[in-house]
Formats: sequence, structure tokens, C-alpha cells
Amino acid sequence: MTVRPTKVDGRRLRSERTKQLIIEAYLALAQDLSPRVPTAAEIAAKAGYSVRSIFERFPDILALQVAAVDYCFAQVSALAPPRGAEGDRASRIEAHVRTRGQTCERWVRLWHSLVVNQGDSPELKARVRLARDSVTERIQLMFAPEFATMQIDERRQTLIVLEALTDVESWERMREYFGLSVDEACAVWIQTIDRLLPRNPNEAA
Repeated sequence: MTVRPTKVDGRRLRSERTKQLIIEAYLALAQDLSPRVPTAAEIAAKAGYSVRSIFERFPDILALQVAAVDYCFAQVSALAPPRGAEGDRASRIEAHVRTRGQTCERWVRLWHSLVVNQGDSPELKARVRLARDSVTERIQLMFAPEFATMQIDERRQTLIVLEALTDVESWERMREYFGLSVDEACAVWIQTIDRLLPRNPNEAA
């Protein structure tokens, strides 16, 4: 029995490609104009399409913002998967900081725009929360041996401190206000995390 290949809907593919290019245009402008949200006209000009093309694919700019944030989350997940959780203490701290620093460096302006412009949007607020939750989950994964030695209250307090320490705003201050290089900023985080975490008696320093 011969199976005929399924025909690909060319119009649908072109529409999806146009949608992706509009999202990428929004992201590029959001990075440059942060914290101001780009206008539909600016996005259309950047993408090389008409304003009508934007609103044929997104009901409003908020829907485009949400789609752009989801696209970024997918990029972060693809480019910075959890790794190094099985290593020794020093390698786990190094892996976490380098991955987190890479993410912050790439998305700092977009994150700033998202936080400033989330307003009363439950969709954007939910994505801000999701981003923070993913950071705390990664922290607990990477430093599970150290957290296992703590009491519940101490564990929670340490998690809060580590999340705040490695927040995007912290990275932005080190890079822009204090003028640190990427390596210098990473070194600050590495040294501070090493001081904050208790030593696991079953693991060499």
C-alpha cells in the first residue's frame, strides 16, 4: 500500500512565518525601546508588514506581548536547560551562575519592559510569576544537597535570598550601574552563593 505524503498548506506556513517575524520584530524593538511598548506602526515597519497584518494575527498588542514572552520562555528553555546538577559543589555553583548570567544578559531589557508594563494584565502577571517560579525551581534543583541539610524555615529563607540575589535586576545593576564585565558579575554571584550555602558534610569543598 502506497502512502501519499500529506500536502503542506503553504498559506498556513506563510502565515505562521509572518507571525514569527512579527514576534521577533516586537522583541527587537522592545529591547531597544525598553521600557516603552512599541507601537503597531513601529512593529509593522520593523517586520516589513502592514499594521493590518499584525492585527490579522493578534487581536491587540497585549496578545502580541504575551506571544512574545512565551516565545522567549521557549528560547530560554532550549538554550539554558538545567545541567550540572550532579556535579560537586563548585561546579554546580559555576553552572548555575553561568546559565543564569547568560539568560539575564540576553533578556534584561525585555524583562524590564515586561515588569514595567504588566499593568493589570492577568496574562502578563502570570508569566512574570512563571519566570520567577522557574528560577526558584532551578535553584532548588542545583543546590538540593545543601538544602537537604537545612531546616524548613532556613531552607525557605535561603531560597528567597538566592532568588533575589540572582534576579535580573541584580544582574542589571552589576552590569550597568557598577560597570562589571560578565565574568566579574558572575564572580560576585559565585562567591556570594558559596558563602550563603552551608557545607554539605558528605561532599568535599
